[in-house]
Amino acid sequence: MTEQDNEKMKLKKADMDKKIRLILRTGQLLMENAADTNRIVKTMKRTAGYMDIADEYCNIHVTYTTLMINVSMDGYSITKFQKCCQHNVNMALLAGISRLSWRAIEEDFSLDRYERALDKLESRDPRYTPLIIIIGAALACGGVSRLFGGDWTAFFYTAVCAAIGVYLRIKCDRWQINTYMGIAIAAFAATVCAYFASYLPYTDTPWHPMLTCAIFIVPGIPLINSIDDLLDNYITAGTTRAINTVLMIGSMSFGIVFAIKICHVADFTDIAFSSENAYWVYAVAAFIAAAGFSTMFNVPPQFLWVVGLGGSIAVCIRNFLNFDLTMGQPVGTLVGAMVISFIAIKAVHWFHVPAHVLVIPSVIPLMPGVFMYRLMFAIINTDIMTEAKLVQAVQNGVNASLVILAIGVGVAIPNIFARKYIHEAEQKNLQKAIKKRYLKRLLGR
Repeated sequence: MTEQDNEKMKLKKADMDKKIRLILRTGQLLMENAADTNRIVKTMKRTAGYMDIADEYCNIHVTYTTLMINVSMDGYSITKFQKCCQHNVNMALLAGISRLSWRAIEEDFSLDRYERALDKLESRDPRYTPLIIIIGAALACGGVSRLFGGDWTAFFYTAVCAAIGVYLRIKCDRWQINTYMGIAIAAFAATVCAYFASYLPYTDTPWHPMLTCAIFIVPGIPLINSIDDLLDNYITAGTTRAINTVLMIGSMSFGIVFAIKICHVADFTDIAFSSENAYWVYAVAAFIAAAGFSTMFNVPPQFLWVVGLGGSIAVCIRNFLNFDLTMGQPVGTLVGAMVISFIAIKAVHWFHVPAHVLVIPSVIPLMPGVFMYRLMFAIINTDIMTEAKLVQAVQNGVNASLVILAIGVGVAIPNIFARKYIHEAEQKNLQKAIKKRYLKRLLGR
């Protein structure tokens, strides 16, 4: 082999190294900002296609903390790893990377241009300031309180207590306090505030703030992603996400229980879940809840009304099946989540964003509250538990688990059934875009 051939080989290898590094970085940004594993793999392979690496030459393995890619072509094989060191939620970034992977093909980006675009996406400031996030999350918790039967005064008290908790949660993140400790501190503070709020006047539902003031901590996105991954057969990533979800719920429960014990809160969970609210009240409260939680997930502002509408539809379907048809909350939750997921499959083509950006914030208001608190009080009062109380505790635990599972399965099932159709449509569009780019290159454009 001549020196010129050696130089060409070095340049070719350097070019391939850069391509693989950019593919891994794309996957890293997706994993670190709450994309499900199927989307990560799909987007990484689309990015590889833009870089002229055919699907059959590209092998990807994803875990919660590490990405691995192997490219075997042109007589050599390269394998590289990338650590994922943090895990946040940034729906705007997920939408931006999805659009970028298509634009790179359509506009025939150079590698340098693609890298600059990634840099710009990664360095972009969140769409919402901390103050807006605090207000949005506080109103969302107030909306959930209204969904559980609280009056408008309880809505206000819940929002104030939740705002204090969200503020402390943000401060803990800035001070780099352990994630799980930060969750416990925020849950403790919000619950203590809600306990004192129960003594305030002008409300007929004084205990509803206690039920919902800390619901902003419920790890809905990790939960849904873990179920998605497990159903998609990404067992390692799904199991790790599930364990992380359990740890977050455990930290939240610890903060709440600690507050309950310090304040000597009596069991108030015999309050009724149902209410006499009109459906427009459910719709408005769910809209506020879904749109408010969206600020925590950095959903692009232009989609807040879409997410809010999705939350209204999901909650009204659940309540209709639960209260009017007496089919139970788990069934109502499952159907509500499925309907929103089916709508999102079609809405993706209208709004040009990943389905999860629209679906997940919409179904967060479906999270159970009363069942979880009843189970919690049963556990911390085991010393006085009777046989009847034990049966009730088991029933509440089963109901809470079924509702949580129904949300994840309801979101995932429509995507699983439609996956073949979606995959074929995306592959067709991808091949069409690659051929169009190839023709442009031939014509020298």
